[in-house]
Amino acid sequence: MGVSGAGKSTVGGMLAKRLGFPFLDADAFHSPENVAKMASGTPLTDADRAPWLEALNRRLHGVPDAVLACSALKASYRQLLSHGLADCRFVHLRGSIETIRKRLAARQHRYMPASLLESQFATLEPPRDAIEVDVSASIPECVEAIVARLAH
Repeated sequence: MGVSGAGKSTVGGMLAKRLGFPFLDADAFHSPENVAKMASGTPLTDADRAPWLEALNRRLHGVPDAVLACSALKASYRQLLSHGLADCRFVHLRGSIETIRKRLAARQHRYMPASLLESQFATLEPPRDAIEVDVSASIPECVEAIVARLAH
């Protein structure tokens, strides 16, 4: 979990491969309406996100083990995602707004404009019980840090 540009898809994909689990990217589950809203530079509301988070939760119930890349910025979103799951761990990919802004400037996302970064940081409720990973480390270092923490 983390703001746009934190590396969720990249780190999550590599982590899933390392663990031998399926990888799910929450971006693939957004409704066309949510995609259009974000593409226009308008942040999603909680009401916009609820059906998306519920769909992700249903999908997670359908796989025994998986790595999901999802912003999950608020505690209430993480509760919806993990509802009824026996074992759900969150990894918070965190970085400074300056670091993330540089990353966003260097990439093109199909619908998430860099102009929404401030709203993501404003919405972010850092989790208390997540594995914290500083995204200034390399991708392999982030993955190894997560694997080491999952082993405990």
